[in-house]
Amino acid sequence: MTSEFVRLEVTDGVGTIRLDRAKAMNAISIQVQDELTLAAAEATDRSDVRAVVVWGGERVFAAGNDVKEMADMSYTDMVDRVEKLQNAVNSIARIPKPVVAAVNGYALGGGCELAMAADVRFAADNAVLGQPEILLGIIPGAGGTQRLPRLVGPSKAKDLLYTGRFVKAEEALAIGLVDRVVPAADVYAEAVAWASTFATAAPYALRAIKESVDRGLEADIETGLQIERQHFSAVFATQDSRTGMASFIENGPGKATFEGR
Repeated sequence: MTSEFVRLEVTDGVGTIRLDRAKAMNAISIQVQDELTLAAAEATDRSDVRAVVVWGGERVFAAGNDVKEMADMSYTDMVDRVEKLQNAVNSIARIPKPVVAAVNGYALGGGCELAMAADVRFAADNAVLGQPEILLGIIPGAGGTQRLPRLVGPSKAKDLLYTGRFVKAEEALAIGLVDRVVPAADVYAEAVAWASTFATAAPYALRAIKESVDRGLEADIETGLQIERQHFSAVFATQDSRTGMASFIENGPGKATFEGR
């Protein structure tokens, strides 16, 4: 499948998943959903990709799912499609590497859901986020009712979901919906700089951290600790663990050169 609106660009260990459907404000159509899934799979598989930036360009992250496309869909149409819709966003969340969303402009509806699938979110000072599906008489369908309360808490999430109101960057930062607010011209560069710090990190340890946190949040604390124990023990099978500890003993922290194995 040739990707028309989503592409993976790789430079110095950082892969950028770039949405580029500018004429439609990066609306997430069925085609875009499928292309996101492909790009996430490629980013996962490529050993030269150590961290990922999801970016919609300088003007808009993604203004939402494609309403014109959805308006013609029946109940049975959506039953057949909704799992693929969720899988497109989940594919970003499941990339076993650090992922940062660089949010310029609007990140609404499906765009907000896509941003929330990243590990962290850097927003432009003029960014606007929200889940306005209620204003269309529908609800979020790509994780908004699940990821939003996990980020901002259930009462704040219900306020945003019930009203559909838009959230500007500073409020998004205050409630925990985004993690950093920077000038609009600097968002992508800041995200790449963050992702670049992992280009020479120990990839299997990073993967173990991500899986421990994500899977642990889905379980009770005892199950989470069991998941952590399993991953903690497993990383001792890597060459990077031996390299890192030997480097610490000989040279102090932060000086190890990891091989990624």
